[in-house]
Amino acid sequence: MITRKSLADEVAESLQQQIAAGKFKVNEQLPIEPELMKTFGVGRSSIREAIKLLVNSGYLRVQQGVGTFVADASGVKEPLSQRLKRSSKEDISEVRQLLELKIVEKAALKRTEADIKKMTRHLHKRLQMAEAGLLAESVEADIQFHIAVAEACKNDILADLYKSFTSHMQQQFLSYKDAEIFITTNPIHEHLLQCIIDKDPKKAVHWASKL
Repeated sequence: MITRKSLADEVAESLQQQIAAGKFKVNEQLPIEPELMKTFGVGRSSIREAIKLLVNSGYLRVQQGVGTFVADASGVKEPLSQRLKRSSKEDISEVRQLLELKIVEKAALKRTEADIKKMTRHLHKRLQMAEAGLLAESVEADIQFHIAVAEACKNDILADLYKSFTSHMQQQFLSYKDAEIFITTNPIHEHLLQCIIDKDPKKAVHWASKL
């Protein structure tokens, strides 16, 4: 999937590069909006959106009534959702898999009857949609199943981290040509669910590592 950059994204990227290169130093004030508009050849809304992106990423800070200043040259405060947008599919997949191993381990120890019902419902729908050849619906059911597993681990941070990856997972899965993979991997998911039901974290991790 090819994602086109907006003007604001391009301005933010250019400013970020200039900050990293040292053109603007930490605590130095950026030029005022009209000057930035002239420099980049864009409108006020694009400049403001670019500034907002860089503030959220930790590169800039805004002092009301004073101006916009460089806060950090490294952007270490960049939100995870923004960081994931510029990550490779391989890196995202690796981190997601590591998260899943810890999640299923904890889910096997913490799950409730309500969790079991929710996971079972989503897994059943996953197979049903796959057998009907409905890719988008299969993807959604798969994601909901894994979110239900994450919620069953009773650790909100782990669950929220996992949910951060779901939109990227969805894009990857929707690139498949059909829903066949959701049928072929169903037995692994069924074994995983049974291990969680049986409260067997070791076997749950074993089956999760095969996904």
